[in-house]
Amino acid sequence: MALVQRLHSIRLNTLPIRFLSEQAKLREAWNPNPSFDPKVMTHFLDDQNHDLHARMREFLSTDKFFVPEYDIPLADEREIALQRLKQLCDNKFISVHFFSTNPTAVFAAHENASIVDGAMATKMTVQFNLFGGTVLKLGTGRHKEILDGIDSLTNIGCFGLSELGYGNNAVEMETTATYDAETDEFVINTPSVKGQKYWITNGAIHANYMVVFAQLYTGGVNNGIHGVLVRIRDDEGNTMPGLTIHDMGIKMGLNGIDNAKISFDNVRVPRENLLNKESEVHEGGEYTTKISGNNRARFLKVADQLLSGRICIASMSQGASKACMAIALRYSATRLTAGPTGKSDFPILGYQLQQHALIPLLAKTYIYDIALKGIQAMYAKFTVPDRDIYTVSHREIVMMCCAIKAITGWHINTAATIGRERCGGQGFLAANRFGPAIAGSHSSMTAEGDNSVLMMKVAMEYIADMMAKMKPGKNPGAAIKLMSVQYTPGVLLRKGKSGSGRDIEYIRNILDIREKLLFLQVAQKMRVSTKDKVAARAARFEKWSEQEQDSVQAAGRAYSEKLISDICHEKIGLADPSIQPILKKLYNLYLVTVLQENISFFLTNNLITRKGAASLRDDFDTLVKEIAPESLVLADGFGITEEMLSAPIARDWELYNSYDNAGR
Repeated sequence: MALVQRLHSIRLNTLPIRFLSEQAKLREAWNPNPSFDPKVMTHFLDDQNHDLHARMREFLSTDKFFVPEYDIPLADEREIALQRLKQLCDNKFISVHFFSTNPTAVFAAHENASIVDGAMATKMTVQFNLFGGTVLKLGTGRHKEILDGIDSLTNIGCFGLSELGYGNNAVEMETTATYDAETDEFVINTPSVKGQKYWITNGAIHANYMVVFAQLYTGGVNNGIHGVLVRIRDDEGNTMPGLTIHDMGIKMGLNGIDNAKISFDNVRVPRENLLNKESEVHEGGEYTTKISGNNRARFLKVADQLLSGRICIASMSQGASKACMAIALRYSATRLTAGPTGKSDFPILGYQLQQHALIPLLAKTYIYDIALKGIQAMYAKFTVPDRDIYTVSHREIVMMCCAIKAITGWHINTAATIGRERCGGQGFLAANRFGPAIAGSHSSMTAEGDNSVLMMKVAMEYIADMMAKMKPGKNPGAAIKLMSVQYTPGVLLRKGKSGSGRDIEYIRNILDIREKLLFLQVAQKMRVSTKDKVAARAARFEKWSEQEQDSVQAAGRAYSEKLISDICHEKIGLADPSIQPILKKLYNLYLVTVLQENISFFLTNNLITRKGAASLRDDFDTLVKEIAPESLVLADGFGITEEMLSAPIARDWELYNSYDNAGR
């Protein structure tokens, strides 16, 4: 606590006094008469949990302990991340029990936390989603004592799934949990170096418990992967016998996270430590399970918390993207350079170069956020008992979670990188926040599922669903309609339209056709002639993994972009009338950008004419020009305060440079 008090004191004594600076006046002058109230926009974007968002933003803005710190010792950085999370817990902003009542509140907490400290937010997602959520959903009454200590951080946990040699193929992990009938215990072992639990957040210093995923053996039979609670440290922080914990050290960013690699050598835990809601090992060694299917099916069930984890990461990515966009736009409106007279009296945000770089990213940030909120709501309705259920299947929820995590993860990398570039040298200063965002984006792109692998998962699930619907006698009308897309001339599919970037229904239609065509092409390429099951499997693997990945990735993207478009189209139509005009422009710009990024597909499949393709540039230019004057108000619509942004270039950067700030 001495460190916490010292940082409070430092920040309170050195923060400069605020006043209406030249930069504030320039931001106001950018558009003195906006077309909408940013508070109405914030209410729309928040979607749910309005009180939680408001209280959390106020808290993060007034408690100076959440102001970012730079160039501090590794031990201090980790302690700060933990203590910040502790303050959020003490103020009841997050609870593991939200998963039983209102999962969208968990996602809201992640979004706001990520704006001020990505390391703290990552520790949050492991503590409350991966560790806590798994204990909540797979545990029973006998694990209540552990569960009760999660919200207070009395019991800090970690999630032992990934191994050094087994990331995306975790079902083949090496760690074993073998039942010993003589002692009524499980014996946990790490058979090899590749079997070490790897990249374990909270593991290097803070965690005292781990949910260890292991191959569960009873009577010499492998029953598949199950989760077992293991105490990894005692109350004094000492490593428990039989465990080896190695600190993974300095990373390229997010060093407030204490990552570890952990191995087990005959670590014994009581039989009751098995998370037994779905499967049980009874005294004496009898194994029973409620999960039908093989060991892979059991793995998917016990690792189901990765789904909500992907939404948590998407929420964190969006929090960071919003912050990056707000910082870049606020600075661009105040950084003056050569205007028509040759004097430095023209904001760089007025340059087409700056607008074409930032405004499309602003539009994507908005559109992804609207879609994410829709997916959050569908996930909540699907998973919370006794609530209305959306007419979506578990497979569709899986696809949505994979898609939005990947798309938002890629987006924060682009938003942070281009935002940094368009802010010039100022963007290179750590205090202006782009550097931490870039480092964090690389975690978003690979944690809890590499984004490209998630596109493969989307494609695999989509094709499985498509083939199931096309089985003989299942739904012949739907099968014929789907197959006909391949054989219908493009001019008929686009209903004779040449293609206009301002025709929303036309674009939505060809996005739908693109999705169907790409998946039909992938499905056909996966066909094999042999009836030998082993040979057929090998042939499909070769096609899928070694020959057709470009097609698979394109199909996954097509599904993701159409999903995002469909959700946004519906939600924007329900928005407050005062914000619909600007939202429709943002949506339109997003659609035009998707067409531009995939123009070769639409041209070669005759879904747009050459004339229509050529006109997209004019449509893009017009939309950017129409949105640019509203860009700062749109940034305000994110609801992020100056204190949460913290970046000097987003505030009074002239005052910041009037004293020796040491880059902090």
